[in-house]
Amino acid sequence: MEVAVSASHGVMGPLLGKLADLLAGKYGRIRGVRGEILSLQVELTSMHAALKNYTMLEDPDVEVMTWISLLRELAYDTEDCIDKFIRRLGKRGRRGGFKELLRDTTRFLKSLDSRCGIADQIDELKARIKHVKEVKDCYKLSEIPCSKTEHAAVDPRLCALFAEEAHLVGVEGPRDDLVKWMLKEENSSTKDRKVLSIVGFGGLGKTTLANEPYIKNIIKDVISQVPCQDGSTKDTSDWDEKKSIAKLRELLQDKRYLVIVDDIWSTQAWNNIKCAFPYNNCSSRIITTTRIIDVARSCCPGSDDRVYEMTALSDLHSKRLFLKRIFGSEDHCPDMLKESSNEILKKCGGLPLAIISISSLLANRPVVKEEWEKIRRSIGSALENNQSLEGMSKILLLSYNDLPPNLKTCLLYLSVFPEDYVIDRERLVRRWIAEGFISEERGQSQQEVAEIYFYELVNKSMVQPEDIGYDGKARACRVHDMMLEIIISKSNEDNFIVVIGGGQTTLANRQGFIRRLSIQQIDVELVHLLAQEDLSHVRSLTVTCSACVKHLPSLAKFEALRVLDFQGCEGLEEYDMKSIGKLLQLKYLNFPATRISKLPSEIVLLRDLETLHFGATPVEELPIGFAQLTKLQHLIAGGWTIIPKKIGNMRNLREISGFSITGSPADAVEDLGNLPGLEEIDIYLDGGESDEFRRHEEMLLSSLCKLGSCKLRSLRIRGNDGSLEFLGSWSPLPFTLQEFYMVGDYCFTKVPECIAPALTSLSFLDINLAELTEEGLVTLGELPALLHLVLWFRTRPDDRVIVRGFPSLKQFTIYSNDASAYVTFVKGSMPKLKKLDLLINVSTAKTYGFHLGIEHLTCLKQATARLDNRGATPSERKAAEAVIRVEAGAHPNHPAVTICDEYQCSEEDSEDICGDEKKSKEDGGTDEN
Repeated sequence: MEVAVSASHGVMGPLLGKLADLLAGKYGRIRGVRGEILSLQVELTSMHAALKNYTMLEDPDVEVMTWISLLRELAYDTEDCIDKFIRRLGKRGRRGGFKELLRDTTRFLKSLDSRCGIADQIDELKARIKHVKEVKDCYKLSEIPCSKTEHAAVDPRLCALFAEEAHLVGVEGPRDDLVKWMLKEENSSTKDRKVLSIVGFGGLGKTTLANEPYIKNIIKDVISQVPCQDGSTKDTSDWDEKKSIAKLRELLQDKRYLVIVDDIWSTQAWNNIKCAFPYNNCSSRIITTTRIIDVARSCCPGSDDRVYEMTALSDLHSKRLFLKRIFGSEDHCPDMLKESSNEILKKCGGLPLAIISISSLLANRPVVKEEWEKIRRSIGSALENNQSLEGMSKILLLSYNDLPPNLKTCLLYLSVFPEDYVIDRERLVRRWIAEGFISEERGQSQQEVAEIYFYELVNKSMVQPEDIGYDGKARACRVHDMMLEIIISKSNEDNFIVVIGGGQTTLANRQGFIRRLSIQQIDVELVHLLAQEDLSHVRSLTVTCSACVKHLPSLAKFEALRVLDFQGCEGLEEYDMKSIGKLLQLKYLNFPATRISKLPSEIVLLRDLETLHFGATPVEELPIGFAQLTKLQHLIAGGWTIIPKKIGNMRNLREISGFSITGSPADAVEDLGNLPGLEEIDIYLDGGESDEFRRHEEMLLSSLCKLGSCKLRSLRIRGNDGSLEFLGSWSPLPFTLQEFYMVGDYCFTKVPECIAPALTSLSFLDINLAELTEEGLVTLGELPALLHLVLWFRTRPDDRVIVRGFPSLKQFTIYSNDASAYVTFVKGSMPKLKKLDLLINVSTAKTYGFHLGIEHLTCLKQATARLDNRGATPSERKAAEAVIRVEAGAHPNHPAVTICDEYQCSEEDSEDICGDEKKSKEDGGTDEN
């Protein structure tokens, strides 16, 4: 039921918002139209209220489910009809003022007939609204008490509380680590109460691990188990919360206690619970488990407290647990089942609960490959329908059911992406917006609200974060295979998304039209079936397999599309895109990393388009009239694309990327300064010393100066054979700037004046300098908000360079193509630094005893030292390595250290330290990511 409501909310919310916008806009002032809109709004608002009430039902009957299905399809068709009406009306109302619009509208309304089809559709919708109301009355749904049914359910995690130690796999390391922490006593000042919070995805084994340190002594009822001094018993049946907390505090005040509080769902719950456990200087311990990262952090505010993030089982432990549960030994798996078992384990993704549940199911099946393959193919449906997996399904849905309807909708939407797919955050949130799932809230833009939703899903462990940036935020996410199976199943069940491929062939057995279509794999038979479908109601089309594209039906059949996504489809150049001009409701168009070399001229008809991404394609020129796309906000071009004429008219642009400054007309470059909402710029600047190049520099500087007082927060300049010294004249300074990247082999002779301490928002800086100097580092060290510094230099300094300052820096990388340096750190420098990557000149370092000053970097966790041995003997190289390791070993954090010859560290080490920024410098690539 929870899923059905969220799927319906995914259309009801946007529909009601659209009706409200219509009433507030120009069409709402037209008498005949206003009455129709008001009537729809009243009826659908009432139904939406009833729909939200039914979210409280634990086990709805078939009548409720039937009514929700009818309402969902009605809402979809109503929105389609409204969009079609506005589209046809808009063609007549584009010229002239309101009076002309009113005159044209009146004529249009009078001319509605069966040829337009809209009049008939409106009448049909009115009849369906009446029918849906009658169904609700007939089923007496209004009389159903809409409160969650109270019943004593068996906790699906109960088995974890009583797990036999001999049956546990993969807990030894974490268990020993946590036991060591719990027993740690250094001095009297550490004997206060400490909290350990275990956080992770449902089914990872948090409850099992929490109980493992004292599995024979589980606390069920703390008050009843704490003995009274006088030997009396406690009758707590009539105690309220206040009295219970007071009594427990009294009982524990002078006692050393160990308490586990399992599965905390909110910070408020923890705030209430913690009051019951006093600070008493008796070395007491509290262990909590939660799926929500923010809750875990709220449990552990003290420096001695600890948040322990659970990770999935390794491949080895997964296999050991799986085979041990089925065959009693990890060595007894028949050869014929090894491939199937590996595929099943891949689905389980290291989730102990999934491995145990599915292995228990297989243990009762014949040991033949056909049976195992059947289970592998049907894991999604088995989770829903097989009693053996019921507990598994319930645990996975615990977190889901706790989500509000809007987040449930956003989570279900992830089923458009294939298994193991890394889902880019920007791509996802822009799709959510285009689908109408996101509304502005309390002064926050749609983009801001959508990003909050993304991070909420990460925070609640519904998705797994990927590509963690310098600011600690995830740039992407991944859905655990088991959770993906469930949301695909529910999405299909509620006609939210139809998935073709990946084991899903769901063109049949659904209710209503296809609303969203994800094609991940397709064969000849499915191509034929798809061609016979009515595709005029499809709102989003996602294609993730290159072989699928040339078999697709014409885009003209997808007239209701809001989202069209062909990312990475290499065969797209063979597909006819000329019909794209008929997709008048399209808001999101995405086809980067394809071989398209020219955009269809019809693209200029897509006046509602908000995102256009064709990065990493050979497209150089945009169609004539491109600047008519005035609603466009995100424009990511091929890499060397020419800036279109009159781009200054596209005043909603927030991001431009992949354009060549030197290849574009100078007046178009200057016109960039007329985009007051521009927040992100990613451009190519190549040239040299010619007058024409200087002219383009002047125009770019002129534009940047205009934007300096606007909203610009990210500037990335790529290129070679030029200079950026002209940026020294950038004024006023861009005080909103958060990120500045230089990608190429040009460099500043010194730190430019535009990179000054006054840039109080600058958090990421990738800068190329002709020479590494202490003076330059002093300037950079004064940047108050700088979190990540990547510094490339061309010329080797003659002596050591001492580093000071950098109050906020967390990651620091120094590298060069042909030179190296000897950098040392003094006390108080970089007090928050966690990751360090240095090039070290061994010959210079020898003069100072190879000392780096690592001990002064109090928060350091990871360091990479790349040794430049030119002019140094092998013994000096060994001496340098030894001193570095001694320094790191003496550091209280015991940071992980990698020492290698210059540029010989593994790629994994390099990526860990430098991240995507270093890679970008090497390949000069552009993509949305």
